[in-house]
Amino acid sequence: MAEESITTTTLATPENQPSSGLTPPQESNSTHQVLATETETLEQATETNPPETAVTAAAQPEVTPEEHHPPKVTETQTASTEKKETSQKEEASEEDKRIPQNLGSFKEESSKLSDLSDSEKKSLDELKHLVRDALDNHQFGSVPKPEDGSNAPEEVTIWGVPLLKDDRSDVVLLKFLRARDFKVKDSLAMLKNTVKWRREFKIDELVDEDLVDDLDKVVFMHGHDREGHPVCYNVYGEFQNKELYNKTFSDEEKRKHFLRTRIQFLERSIRKLDFSSGGVSTIFQINDMKNSPGLGKKELRSATKQAVQLLQDNYPEFVFKQAFINVPWWYLVFYTVIGPFMTPRSKSKLVFAGPSRSAETLFKYISPEQVPVQYGGLSVDPCDCNPDFSLEDPASEVIVKPGTKQTVEIIIYEKCEIVWEIRVIGWEVRYKAEFVPEEKDAYTVVVQKPRKMKPFDEPVLTQSFKVNELGKVLLTVDNPTSKKKKLVYRCLKIGVGGRSCNGPAYPSCCIIQMPIMNLEIIFKMNANFNSKQVFYSF
Repeated sequence: MAEESITTTTLATPENQPSSGLTPPQESNSTHQVLATETETLEQATETNPPETAVTAAAQPEVTPEEHHPPKVTETQTASTEKKETSQKEEASEEDKRIPQNLGSFKEESSKLSDLSDSEKKSLDELKHLVRDALDNHQFGSVPKPEDGSNAPEEVTIWGVPLLKDDRSDVVLLKFLRARDFKVKDSLAMLKNTVKWRREFKIDELVDEDLVDDLDKVVFMHGHDREGHPVCYNVYGEFQNKELYNKTFSDEEKRKHFLRTRIQFLERSIRKLDFSSGGVSTIFQINDMKNSPGLGKKELRSATKQAVQLLQDNYPEFVFKQAFINVPWWYLVFYTVIGPFMTPRSKSKLVFAGPSRSAETLFKYISPEQVPVQYGGLSVDPCDCNPDFSLEDPASEVIVKPGTKQTVEIIIYEKCEIVWEIRVIGWEVRYKAEFVPEEKDAYTVVVQKPRKMKPFDEPVLTQSFKVNELGKVLLTVDNPTSKKKKLVYRCLKIGVGGRSCNGPAYPSCCIIQMPIMNLEIIFKMNANFNSKQVFYSF
């Protein structure tokens, strides 16, 4: 008989826990989008950082900021199976082994003047001086120079930021400097060309146009990463739909319309970024390569090539990181060819993940509550069928080791009703839940009979439970597989007329029952539990 390991994890009560900074990044109303970009121009797209083409690598990303680490908790393991842990570590699909992962670390350059080196400050001052001269002499050409000989300088606005009017202009100019390796004259030339292109393309008028397209599932903005960058998703597999593909790329006029809609979406998204000193002025780009048409679609290739060139020339330094998920084998061939020609800086922004590692990779950068359900997270569009949770409701993550059974104990201190969501990536676990009343002679209530969760069961389980007496809930998850499992969950208390008056919250002293798969954790929450704090352990 295989050795069984049972782990019990106890979460300290709030009075014994240090305060945790687990408040998720505040959601903005940004709806950034990036043009669908073809992989053959990956180097260009990464260097210029327009939110367009991305590579989702499950490379070893930067260390998660300290505020996202779980609070210190006490964990007691009654048995261990080192053999199973070793086999789990050695296990990796052949596909994921071939995915390039260790592409180097990348730390986003600061937009604060105080963080710039002396040489960078000097270059910025020189560029500002040249821009001032260009404005005074109407060299940008946005308006003709007055014939009456007046000295009124030219006024130029880019992405909603007027040049040299306030500190936001420094952030804009730094983007052009970094795109040209702080070569001042080259940066000025790029800026002038961008202003000229924007005038010819009529960008300001385009932003307010009422354009119609059917690409809301192809490119969309959703949530923020752990550092507050808005996240843009490009779903290339949608172009397998022949009707959508032909409607978008079948002739030159349609390809021009596609380009205009993508530029419009990009412009509207960029104008919602924070160009103040130290603000978030870049986007996290995710490209889903599942069922991607590949390089054989000449119409898509042509439109993509045009878009990438345009972005390279006119949208410098707008991508924080490029991530490719669900990477197919053919992309590895492509990357092998272009990889040696990419700069270390470009490589450091790339992240790759095969199908079995995509969710795990995204969680390194993005909290589960911010990740869409189709990519392993808990986030869904608000609808009548799921009105309880939002992006602001934080989720917890737990690793369930292979061949272990764990128990979650949730202590109840008052009568209440709670709602929870839970999922295990890939499932393949057994879950049961029961309520044990505080009174000794009371009967145990079976909340959830033992249930075997299959890989293709509903991705997220949502349940509620009304507590009428004090006691505790035991959630038992059994992971019989040889693979570790990622468990994510969140819960809140429901009061009269809807959710808790404290807003998005974990139950202040109620119990949650989560249809879980491979885990048993112990929660202890008292009536003083802060609605923005959660204590958990890995």
